[in-house]
Amino acid sequence: MNPRILIAVAGVLVAMLLSASLFTVGEAQKAIRFRLGEIVDTDYPPGLHFKWPLINNVRKFDGRVQTLDTEPERFLTAEKKNVIVDSFVKWRIADTARFYTAVAGDPLQANLRLDQITKDSMRSEFSKRTVQDVVAGDRRQIMDILSTTLRREAANLGVEVVDVRIKRIDLPPDVSSSVFRRMRAERERVARDFRSRGAEAAERIRADADRQSTVLLAEAYRDAERVRGEGDARAAGLYANAYGQDPDFFAFYRSLGAYRASFASKDDVIVLSPDSEFFRYFKKPQP
Repeated sequence: MNPRILIAVAGVLVAMLLSASLFTVGEAQKAIRFRLGEIVDTDYPPGLHFKWPLINNVRKFDGRVQTLDTEPERFLTAEKKNVIVDSFVKWRIADTARFYTAVAGDPLQANLRLDQITKDSMRSEFSKRTVQDVVAGDRRQIMDILSTTLRREAANLGVEVVDVRIKRIDLPPDVSSSVFRRMRAERERVARDFRSRGAEAAERIRADADRQSTVLLAEAYRDAERVRGEGDARAAGLYANAYGQDPDFFAFYRSLGAYRASFASKDDVIVLSPDSEFFRYFKKPQP
């Protein structure tokens, strides 16, 4: 046989042997190596790896984050009323060997198992709470409890739960109206309570302001009267002291003031006896 043909055949055989002996694992993949159906190695790092032809075979799985987006489900609350819950779960393979043995490495089977665990956990949590609690208040707490439960149960499937979210909680039409009426009544009660407290505080503030205003006005009037009295007393003292130095001049000055006040207008008329003391300085200009 031609040596060149032998070399070519040998090259092809070597290439086939190498191809059957090597396998690659991508960045987003998980791999298991079997030996005659028995798992011998798992969790290969990304890159090129060796296997024995015909003895070993390799299965690869998607190692990226998977999404379980279930159909909305009805759950009963503590009041025996239905709520419609829409949720999703993010997960990825954590233990490749356990994932293979638990669900045969099938993501659909993993989703079915996780879906059942999620629904059982939600059914348990919603049955402990009222409609108002699950709609208005406890959603974060419910998600935290679900995350803890799912992570514990999913570990048996070789799966790591990354996140659990409740997207929407709806009420059936027959429940919505009664729940909304009750929530509206509760909000109105709280609003009335706040209004009554505000009115009470306003009256208290108004009464205190009126009291302070009355006290300030009384004190101001008292101080004004005291100052006015002191001023009048001081003025009277000054007048008395000034006029006491010359009583006749004081009498004359007072008479001039009386004349001025009596005859302030041309139409003023006074009827007195000519001998009256009022005309004293008309008869006798000099005091």
